[in-house]
Amino acid sequence: MSSSLFVTLLLNALSLAALLFFVASGLTLIFGLMNVVNLAHGAFYLLGGFLGLSVIRATGNFWLGMVAGGLGVAAFGFLTEQFLMRRVRGQELPEVLLTLGLALVISDQASVIWGSGTSIIEQPGYLSGVMDLNGVLYSRYRLFVIACAVVVGAALFFLHKRTRWGGLVRAGVDDREMVSGLGINIERVFAGTFVVGAALAGFGGVVGGAILGLQPGGDEVEILLRTLAVIIIGGVGSLTGAVLGSVFIGLVSVFGQTLVPELSFFLLFAPMALVLVLKPQGLLGKPA
Repeated sequence: MSSSLFVTLLLNALSLAALLFFVASGLTLIFGLMNVVNLAHGAFYLLGGFLGLSVIRATGNFWLGMVAGGLGVAAFGFLTEQFLMRRVRGQELPEVLLTLGLALVISDQASVIWGSGTSIIEQPGYLSGVMDLNGVLYSRYRLFVIACAVVVGAALFFLHKRTRWGGLVRAGVDDREMVSGLGINIERVFAGTFVVGAALAGFGGVVGGAILGLQPGGDEVEILLRTLAVIIIGGVGSLTGAVLGSVFIGLVSVFGQTLVPELSFFLLFAPMALVLVLKPQGLLGKPA
């Protein structure tokens, strides 16, 4: 393998890791705090992408599309948490079935509204094309995605470690009963975390739609599976684990599909199974 090909694959892996981090960072906090696997999270990614696509087509403004995708899915996530999730709080099977059904509804309605084919979000002109990185030509847009992930990750770590909301989330992940016993409205913490997670997924859908495209019934399932692998490997409730898991899955996906495509799925899910056997809480997760 030439050095230029290696650098290109490495950057492709990091850009995929960046997209996975947008989705996984919110889901790992939701899972860690609310103890429910939100199977609609991949559909939130899809919905955000299509909302952003509609706004971009209507206005020609990519940045406005990014904002619309994030805020639109945040609003949808708020309604979902308030009127659906609260009704089945603490009931694991109904929660899973509810979010699975919601994912199917979103995917089906996306097919009706935007079509069942693949839609590509057009990259803004100033981010299209390639950049010369010491002899290696690489996509400006993918470098922008990596930079976005760094900025979003830094903001999340600040909120998580330096704010009252972050302190409540960390305490809730460790011991929800203790937080409730201290008189803190844990329902508000649940709602805030769910909305932030949904917004990140919607934002990721707009950013990712310009690379991977958007296709109802396919993309959201693949994103969700990879996101679950990220959380299982990195650890539930850990943002650092989400970073570690995203980079690992990105590297395995890109290099596996390039070098040994016939084993790409094995290389993706075998480490996840190994972590489940040896350390079920994940590499950086805390024991239950």
